[in-house]
Amino acid sequence: MANVVEVKVGLHCDECIKKIFKAIKKIEDIETYNVDKPLNKVIVTGNVTTEEVIRVLQKIGKNATPWECPQLQPNC
Repeated sequence: MANVVEVKVGLHCDECIKKIFKAIKKIEDIETYNVDKPLNKVIVTGNVTTEEVIRVLQKIGKNATPWECPQLQPNC
């Protein structure tokens, strides 16, 4: 079954996003990936863990952290 991994990353420009996509594409067993630029969120689905995604993004110099739901939205 596919996991949905969400991480917070600074998405400053289109070049950053291209770099992130290129790095994420190299992860094995992913199904989809996307970014939510206004929220600085990267979403990856597949047989992948949050730690794997963060490690890949840190290798390209991105400071990635696990996405945490705002306390105002208990069911997000």
